[in-house]
Amino acid sequence: MKQSATKPHDWIAQFEGLSTLPPELRDELLEGSEVVEVPAGTQIFSPGQSADNFLLLLKGTVRVQQKSETGREVFLYRVHAGESCVLTTACMLAFEDYAADGVAETDVRAVAIPRRTFDDLAGRSPLFREFVFKAYSRRITDLFTLIDDIVFQRMDVRLAARLLELADEAGVVHATHQVLASELGTAREVISRTLSEFHRRGWVEQARGEVRLSGREGLERLARSAGER
Repeated sequence: MKQSATKPHDWIAQFEGLSTLPPELRDELLEGSEVVEVPAGTQIFSPGQSADNFLLLLKGTVRVQQKSETGREVFLYRVHAGESCVLTTACMLAFEDYAADGVAETDVRAVAIPRRTFDDLAGRSPLFREFVFKAYSRRITDLFTLIDDIVFQRMDVRLAARLLELADEAGVVHATHQVLASELGTAREVISRTLSEFHRRGWVEQARGEVRLSGREGLERLARSAGER
């Protein structure tokens, strides 16, 4: 990862739990961390790699995914600006290596807090520990929700929700059928079949490498139906 040319001292304000640290601990955190930048497509961590830095995202998104024994990629979660990575936190706390891949989906700017600084602050500051464990707890809840979705929700409902989540301001999802299959932990053929049904209903238009939402209201109704069961 490339170190940022500047080291701004206002990044702590992006993380509510850190903004209440005493001034001396804030200074130690700033001095003991680095702002790094990586371009889109960069492999940030991979299975078997040690977790040497606690990462806080300032800009961009990181996709965390795992490969099955058959080689199929399974999407786990995304890390957005203002968040930390639950897998990195778990590996830092347990002194274990990564078991999944983390890839920069966009250009990324992040704070890297080395293990020495992380361990020191976690041991000395209840506020820092609270910040770490609150973020960890939120993401663990998200993972349980993911498991519930995979086991209990219909694929058409899950796909509708994911299309709405991934669409840009113009209502376009820039993803192939295979990418969407990886997002939802299913086969490409299932995604193709479901998208064909959405197209028949007038909800989407398909082109090479993208899906355009032409009937957002219908997708929203279907996605909402998950909470009405």
